[in-house]
Amino acid sequence: MSRFHFLEVIDVKQETADAVSVALRVPPELRKEFTFLAGQYLTVKLSVNGEELRRSYSICSSPFEEASIRIAVKRVALGRASNRLVAGMKVGDKLEVMPPMGHFHTPFDAGIERHFVAFAAGSGITPILSILSSVLRAEPKSRFTLFYGNTDTDRIIFRERLDELVREHGSRLTVHHVLSQGRNSDPLFNGRITADKAAQLLQRFVNDDLRKEFFICGPEQMMVNVSEALEKQRIDKKQVHIELFTSPVTTEAKKEVSHATSTAFNGQAEVEIVLDGRRHTLHMGSKGDPVLEVAIDAGLDVPYACKGAVCCTCKARVLEGQVEMEMNYALTDEEVADGYVLTCQTHPRSARVVIDYDQH
Repeated sequence: MSRFHFLEVIDVKQETADAVSVALRVPPELRKEFTFLAGQYLTVKLSVNGEELRRSYSICSSPFEEASIRIAVKRVALGRASNRLVAGMKVGDKLEVMPPMGHFHTPFDAGIERHFVAFAAGSGITPILSILSSVLRAEPKSRFTLFYGNTDTDRIIFRERLDELVREHGSRLTVHHVLSQGRNSDPLFNGRITADKAAQLLQRFVNDDLRKEFFICGPEQMMVNVSEALEKQRIDKKQVHIELFTSPVTTEAKKEVSHATSTAFNGQAEVEIVLDGRRHTLHMGSKGDPVLEVAIDAGLDVPYACKGAVCCTCKARVLEGQVEMEMNYALTDEEVADGYVLTCQTHPRSARVVIDYDQH
């Protein structure tokens, strides 16, 4: 199972007034463990006022670039971790991080020609920048179109870097900024990215016959809007990759149940946890706290970050028994079918359950 490691901060760049990017040096002995795919994230652990906090931050650098890893952090109102990192990170500091995780990626193939299309908003640009840079490097025949939503020009994270890439790659990269407080002469680029606006953008700028790969990253409502537009165009869901950047608020969960029959179970369950090759037995009810919280309360050093079904840091595999997940925004349908769960959302639905964190 992945563990935390201390990495040295070697660069801090102020991207906007409320966002920074932080480069971390990966020593030779950890480079294999910190090999990453474009679109993945790092889980960061830090202490604020004596309380341990864990947060996931997407990698914005490309795996085809330098040996360091760069993440981006945007200040969140009342966000204890983000405020500490944005205001306090400096070169020479050590940041405690877990090796890369995440499924927001697709394999690259230098021999094929595709059209990558991304919708991002705010800090959702972070993994998109990694994917975008990697596509331009790894697939020389492919092109990339980015629709990037922000409040105004001052809030555009990585604006300089995007401009550089456009100049460097010419017609292979097109970036369209959509500003909610914009005053563009073309109203299509003003306001939020609604389902109707997404459909119009696609109709005007994505009308070639190349195979498409779509990436959507940002707040929930933007993700829902763009997904609706793609669904109306009958885009194959296998071509659509989604990364939710906030805990869900208004929509239904992606997947509610896994590895369970419809039989109600309301008793006490014996839940065996496999962690680092050792087995630990917990007793918990079918209602109340999920497996992750019960394991933490029992003193087990299980992996976790968001606790909101958005990341997959707490992923584990069910080896025996039946369970139910409340929500799932991180696991693919294939992973769910293969027995994987998000333990922050998992409750027992049989008298005995075995969950293996070592099969992350």
